[in-house]
Amino acid sequence: MTQSETESGVQHGADGVPRGQQILDKLVARLDLERIEVNLFRGVSPPESPPRVFGGQVAGQALVAAGRTVPEDRGVHSLHAYFIRPGDPTIPIVYEVERVRDGRSFTTRRVMAVQHGKAIFSLSASFQLAQPGLEHTEPMPEGVPGPDGLPEFGRLIVDLDLPASPFQQMPRPLDIRYVGEPVWSPTFVPTKEPLRVWMRADGALPDDKLLHVCLLTYASDLTLLNSVLARHELGLRDDEISRASLDHAMWFHQDFRADEWFLYECYSPVASGARGLATGRFFTQDGRLIATTVQEGLVRVTEG
Repeated sequence: MTQSETESGVQHGADGVPRGQQILDKLVARLDLERIEVNLFRGVSPPESPPRVFGGQVAGQALVAAGRTVPEDRGVHSLHAYFIRPGDPTIPIVYEVERVRDGRSFTTRRVMAVQHGKAIFSLSASFQLAQPGLEHTEPMPEGVPGPDGLPEFGRLIVDLDLPASPFQQMPRPLDIRYVGEPVWSPTFVPTKEPLRVWMRADGALPDDKLLHVCLLTYASDLTLLNSVLARHELGLRDDEISRASLDHAMWFHQDFRADEWFLYECYSPVASGARGLATGRFFTQDGRLIATTVQEGLVRVTEG
């Protein structure tokens, strides 16, 4: 497909649709799983995938599978997941949903993602009927620059004059803008401060609450483990660091739109035993805390 670039720097395809919207639409289509039985779904990976399926993709697809078996008036409030085996992006993933419980206020589902007859990922998700209750929230961090003055991810790669890794070269359905230097910058200085990045879907999304939650789940696996690396003096070449998500949990606090800016603040309180723990908080641009995430990942330094 031929592309053109406007004076604003936004790339368009031959059909005039912005390039970001085209890539986002493809992700939305991948989240629209094929239903092959009442509790059985099938999903695929993009042709430009890295050697193993991106964790955020399989988590988002598994959440879609769970949500397709739940009444629409019940929104996701939490998920807990384990990454069991690396996924093969060249073949479909089958998602098996177990309807654990349908209560008056809460609905619970378990999902197993399967390839080659073996489990690669498991998810437990809880859905809740909207109810009133006590409310309080942590405020958004003060003094964080807004996204408008920060370079877009692709521009940042160019400005730093870095060869992009295979993962960084993948088509990006999200507009990603780092607050400060990313850990893969050659001049990054280790820090005990949280890492912060602005994100949003790079285009418009339909009014589907489950889809917006699944997009945030997808985004949650992109930069979280970087907060483990940020605490240490390390070379960050792909052949020096082995990283993989092990388990992942999220809690969703308020409604939001994933095609509007949200700040993702990531922090690692501890690392040991070749594992690192990372926590994340999502804030809307107007300061609402909309979700919290915790992940433990494999972070192994290989011998050069």
